[in-house]
Amino acid sequence: MVTTALEDYLKIIFKIEEQIEKNKGVSTTDISQRLKVSKASVSNMLKKLAEQNYIYYEPYYGVTLTESGRKIALGMIRKHRILELFLVERLSYGWDEVDEEAEVLEHAISDKLANRMWHDLGCPTEDPHGSPIPNELGEMVENDWLPLTMHEENVLLVIQRIQNRSPEELRYLESIGLTKGASLKLLYKAPFNGPLSIEVNQLIQPIDYRIALSIFVTN
Repeated sequence: MVTTALEDYLKIIFKIEEQIEKNKGVSTTDISQRLKVSKASVSNMLKKLAEQNYIYYEPYYGVTLTESGRKIALGMIRKHRILELFLVERLSYGWDEVDEEAEVLEHAISDKLANRMWHDLGCPTEDPHGSPIPNELGEMVENDWLPLTMHEENVLLVIQRIQNRSPEELRYLESIGLTKGASLKLLYKAPFNGPLSIEVNQLIQPIDYRIALSIFVTN
């Protein structure tokens, strides 16, 4: 039986996998921090998920999703991102308000309802933050966008995606003009993962390295 807790774990493992190096497992610590539960609770759940063949769990390496685990995770990601876009496009929610609402609703709506919402929205491929929406087959559009931290200085860039930021951080980014589709120029990158300096809307702004990692841009 697929429970709400199981769905949450598989979804968060998928989201962490998006952010870490390829061929590297997701750590218990990462899951614990993201779900705000103890490491002991995480270890217990991971054992259950492994027993049900939803994950591969290797000590000292970490967790990876099996095909069946990935299918469930993608289903939850699809519902969550469709809900976020529907709330923005049809109910005039702000992009900083939708994550919490979608977290609750994603467990309640059926695949049928999610699909109808998706078709009503025009079968979009991205949510309000630029994150890809899996289609009905669980397939997502692949892209080669790189985080702001990996681009050269003094180049004009366009924001394509802002990944996994809190409502407070999203409100801050919006207040200085950093939203999906916005243009900016990267002026300076401090060494040793220090802050970045950017120009947006003719104003120079400092950006924390951690936040810059989540801002994906193109030339």
